[in-house]
Amino acid sequence: MKTQETLGSGKFRIIAILAITVTILSIPLIAMQFTSEVKWTLIDFTTAGALLLSTGLAIELVIRNLKTGTLRTVILITILLALFLIWAELAVGIFGTPFAGS
Repeated sequence: MKTQETLGSGKFRIIAILAITVTILSIPLIAMQFTSEVKWTLIDFTTAGALLLSTGLAIELVIRNLKTGTLRTVILITILLALFLIWAELAVGIFGTPFAGS
């Protein structure tokens, strides 16, 4: 008898990471159909997808290897903070690197 996938199982979380990534990437894709203000290229979608997938998989790795504790929380917050800082830099260039989108 096969066991059902539970909310906490690794396979379900990987599928959830992929589904959330696709959902987030569909927002600018849909917006591009209705307005000319959103102009993403294939490079933009690839970069955003890689950033979201790598963040999701890094979080999955931490969840699998560190069961509980303060260290797990600190690492998860650090991963999310890195995601937001990189996303902001690529979007508007808050640090002025050559990778900035503005």
